[in-house]
Amino acid sequence: MVDRLTPARRSWLMSRVKGKNTTPEVVVRKIAHSLGLRFRLHRKDLPGTPDLVFPKWQTAIFVHGCFWHRHPGCSKASTPKTRVRYWQEKFDANVRRDNKNIRLLRKQGWSVLTVWECETKNLERLGSKLSRAFRKRAASRSSAWEA
Repeated sequence: MVDRLTPARRSWLMSRVKGKNTTPEVVVRKIAHSLGLRFRLHRKDLPGTPDLVFPKWQTAIFVHGCFWHRHPGCSKASTPKTRVRYWQEKFDANVRRDNKNIRLLRKQGWSVLTVWECETKNLERLGSKLSRAFRKRAASRSSAWEA
């Protein structure tokens, strides 16, 4: 299949894809804030520069686009029909980098949560996911203080 756009137009279009303050990221922020959670944004001193960082809870959240970060089983994680090898190498590098950053954060004692772009469509379910994650973290923190 031939790309309908010229290489210059495709390049321009791809350059418009944002990396910070995306719509899914803003949705996660609003829900976290509505749950009473306070956070910092894009801490560059942490591996992978997590999208939201909750220092009090030592928890980091990455808000990943399903296409770019290859959400398993998601229809948005399709592979373009042209230049398949190029795209596969790019996607594989993204996934390797994501896994490395999660490993490094956990090694530093951080809890890591990934929120996928498609999960931001159902606000109730996303709110439940965040609530569960922080309740679990609160329970582990209180048991650590009791020991």
